[in-house]
Amino acid sequence: MDIKVTPGLLHGTVTPPSSKSQCHREIICAALSRGESRLRGICFSDDILATLRGVSALGAKIDRSGDELIISGGEAMGLPRIDCGESATTLRLLIPVTLALCGGAELSGAASLMARPLEPYFRIFRENSIEYSLKNNILSLRGRLTAGDYALPGDVSSQFFSGLLLALSLLDGESRMCAESPIQSRPYIDMTLDSMKRHGVGVTQGEKEFIIPSQHYASCGCTVERDWSHAALWLAARELGNDISIHGMNENSVQGDRIFMEYLHALRGGGDAALDVSQCPDIVPPLALAAALRPRRCDITHAARLRYKECDRLDAVSCVLNALGADVVQREDGLIINGVPRLCGGAAVDCRNDHRIAMMAAAAATVCREPVIIRGAECVGKSYPDFWRVFRELGGAASAV
Repeated sequence: MDIKVTPGLLHGTVTPPSSKSQCHREIICAALSRGESRLRGICFSDDILATLRGVSALGAKIDRSGDELIISGGEAMGLPRIDCGESATTLRLLIPVTLALCGGAELSGAASLMARPLEPYFRIFRENSIEYSLKNNILSLRGRLTAGDYALPGDVSSQFFSGLLLALSLLDGESRMCAESPIQSRPYIDMTLDSMKRHGVGVTQGEKEFIIPSQHYASCGCTVERDWSHAALWLAARELGNDISIHGMNENSVQGDRIFMEYLHALRGGGDAALDVSQCPDIVPPLALAAALRPRRCDITHAARLRYKECDRLDAVSCVLNALGADVVQREDGLIINGVPRLCGGAAVDCRNDHRIAMMAAAAATVCREPVIIRGAECVGKSYPDFWRVFRELGGAASAV
């Protein structure tokens, strides 16, 4: 689906959807628990539906009513087959869980997902004699995790750490996981630990080490927080001049993306800005957009892992913004943004099946001189299925072409 956005400022109040990252973790913890857990405020995006398919394959019973889920843990019958769709979080969190619970699984997904890096797990598989093969977008696993020592490079996706944390507590005996270098995206690991704690599972942690005793997950009830990465999109749109109020956010959240407020403050300063996104990579698209129209230079650094998201997100951000009239230069691990007075628009941009690129382009189009056509705009369903409805309710002129 292609959408044409005609320039015009937005007006109104928006409440971002629930945190996709927290939804994944709460659903998995609930599925691993004894008893019945009630989760409220769920946003049923494509990625969350993938995780629900996954835990169902592991034997969980799921009842859905409105934005609520009631999940009861269960036991899989045989080796589960899980369709992860395009959700890297589903794939990476459930891989070690299936090995702990079921002794293997077959996990499949879109070609773009199955091409994303999995080597940190493959190394662990080789070290622990776990059989694996990846063919025709299907990852086949045979073997079981056992309690012991595990190591991961610190600069890999935090999802590898989170997947092991979720799984190691299920094993008989204590395990130790360590990072071989400083950990990037640590706030996402903190979100995992927070969800585990809510379900009765405790982990002793240091700067680069985690001690995980054998424990049982317990059922609980909770309301999922609103998503700070989506709030960042609306905050960036407001920074450009759109009259938007954002409601429902937890100012004390463990979500690392709430740092976007501090980064906006830095952008408002009088000089050049250098912003390290190693702990908050998902905010780069709205951050780059906010920086594109300030009269100074902004360096976004430590963002190399964005080249392995739904697309090469550093390249996509720079290409889309430059097509609209910005001045963005790519580096190997970041972006250099030289502010311009105005975006021209008048272009068709390819969001490369990346939800965050599509939403960034929509926000940018509101302040362009000429209309913008966004190719493949339906990809917002990955994380924010109501985005285009909300955009129009705020007065956005968006129509299918």
